[in-house]
Amino acid sequence: MGNGSKKEVMFERMREKKKEVKIVRKIVLIIALVMLLIGIGVGFFVYKYITGALQPIDPESEKVIQVEIPIGSGLNLIAGKLEEKGIIKDARIFKYYAKFNNESQFQAGSYGLTKAMTPDELIESLKTGKVYRTPVFTMTIPEGLKIEQIANIVDKKTGIPAADFIAYVNDEATIDLLIGKYPQIFTEEIKAETIKHPLEGYLFPATYPFYEEKPTLGTVVDEMVKATASNVTPYLDYLQKEEKSVHWLLTFASLLEEEATAQSDRQSIASVFYNRMKKDMPLQTDPTVLYALGGHKEKTLLKDLEVEDPYNTYKNKGLPPGPIASAGASSIEAVIDPAKTDYLFFLADSKGINHFATSYEVHLENKAKYIK
Repeated sequence: MGNGSKKEVMFERMREKKKEVKIVRKIVLIIALVMLLIGIGVGFFVYKYITGALQPIDPESEKVIQVEIPIGSGLNLIAGKLEEKGIIKDARIFKYYAKFNNESQFQAGSYGLTKAMTPDELIESLKTGKVYRTPVFTMTIPEGLKIEQIANIVDKKTGIPAADFIAYVNDEATIDLLIGKYPQIFTEEIKAETIKHPLEGYLFPATYPFYEEKPTLGTVVDEMVKATASNVTPYLDYLQKEEKSVHWLLTFASLLEEEATAQSDRQSIASVFYNRMKKDMPLQTDPTVLYALGGHKEKTLLKDLEVEDPYNTYKNKGLPPGPIASAGASSIEAVIDPAKTDYLFFLADSKGINHFATSYEVHLENKAKYIK
């Protein structure tokens, strides 16, 4: 083969490579254009979906839809209820829109909403607590009350006899009904023989609106239990991870509710109880003794500490069998997020101020100094 022929072959190969490169470039360009068009299409679809989700479902609708927002409801629960009722298109979009606008402080209540309302109108309504139905009456259950005390309030506000209330909340049929309705909240723990009142600690302290003059016993109790469920649901994942139950949480929180006088005290007292349990020390908290005795006393006597009862934390290590009162949200939160301390002791002075100590010697010094 001559030099001319070799050159021709070489040039031919170069021409073929150039063609291949051009073809590859065209393919890459086409793929890039297709991907760009797909990206634009997807982006346009997402944009249209989001803007559509932020429009009223039916701008012409005048039908009022009743929506109940339970006490303690978070944004997830509220958005889910609005979607469930058909008032918004997508709960996630509404939730992100509210978060983007730093809106989170919503009011519990019964709302009359329509499909014609915009997200801003819905948020404003939920923020201001504008209730379309005016309750016939409200009933306030303060923190730290026991079943008998709650029964007396119910008696005064609804006319339901306290004895009937106590009988209802202790009835096995009621307990089975609630276990079936709220399986994540109630466990067989409340049926233990050592439990004095199965629903002690499960009737959440709050102000409840009622829209009928004479609500049934079942309605009253269910409203309180529903509020408890709303307040403990955010902690279910934590409890599962720690292998703890709602019963454990409410029992622990009830001790803080009875002992604490301030928010900071709740977290510090929680740390004391955690530290004592880690060291296998009894909690030795007086409110459990009073609960065991079944009454209220201004001062716990030494002989009281000797009472043989599962609730007496001087005689028994760990938490009592169940809650000793209804704990509020701050006490529940303190169990989940206690202070980080080495405290093992505390006492309250005559002004209700708690004083903490890391050793028994310091605790005795505090006792001599503050307890007259």
